[in-house]
Amino acid sequence: MKVLSVFALSATMLLASISAKAETQTLTIDGSKGKLAAIIQKPAIAATQKVPMVIMMHGFGGNKGGNAQRPSMFDKIADKLEAQGIATIRFDFFGHGESEGEFWQHTVPIEIEDALKVYEYVRDLRYVSTVSVLGHSQGGVVASMVAGKLGAEVKCAVLMAPAAVLRDDAIRGSTMGAQYDPLNLEGEYIEMFGGRAKLGAEYIRTAFSLPIYETAANFKGALCVIHGTGDRTVPYTYGIRYSDQSPNAELYILPGEDHGFNKDLERATDIAVEFITRQVK
Repeated sequence: MKVLSVFALSATMLLASISAKAETQTLTIDGSKGKLAAIIQKPAIAATQKVPMVIMMHGFGGNKGGNAQRPSMFDKIADKLEAQGIATIRFDFFGHGESEGEFWQHTVPIEIEDALKVYEYVRDLRYVSTVSVLGHSQGGVVASMVAGKLGAEVKCAVLMAPAAVLRDDAIRGSTMGAQYDPLNLEGEYIEMFGGRAKLGAEYIRTAFSLPIYETAANFKGALCVIHGTGDRTVPYTYGIRYSDQSPNAELYILPGEDHGFNKDLERATDIAVEFITRQVK
């Protein structure tokens, strides 16, 4: 009987491994202001198995990716994490990509609320063991503040070229080349990029006093900051400040690397994936 039960157990495990397969799912999630388009990428797991989940947050004017012909930074990270047995969810913030809303209507506080809604969604998935966050540029700011709000509920955080400069930009009255008087804003938006885009007045007002580092400092868990010295959009000193105030930070300053890590994207994504894998497994 003992031998038969061993065979039965082996057969059950074999069937489970055969039935398990990697899965990519497109879905919508209720955000703070509208529906958010999202992609979940899940490794091959058995029915009762749990895996770590990473919430990925794109930057100002960006999107979640998902183009197999021209893989983005997030596509690469999601594929590499899947290979390590780690699930990911990437989504378009309100006013971006395939999500609802107009770009000029978005603000960083709205993005924080969107990210918290996504966290609530994945936290309740039966196959999720832990939740971590990763963000690039403005998404790095959002990820840092979400981690600060959630504290120990976040396993680890990765900030790639975090754009904490956005508060200083608002105070100076200069965002991505658009000039304005932050103390005398007229209308709902100002024009950017020669009229090809609009920046909301509420975005500027909320960015002006956004407690970026103050909120991020509440996260005491494992933190990884990746920034390039050639970043002309967000000087790398903003990344250094994140690591200086964190008791458990790893700082990677990449010589000559730009804001999108275009010099060596594989290296930057490998650093992020290695850090997350080391922390969650």
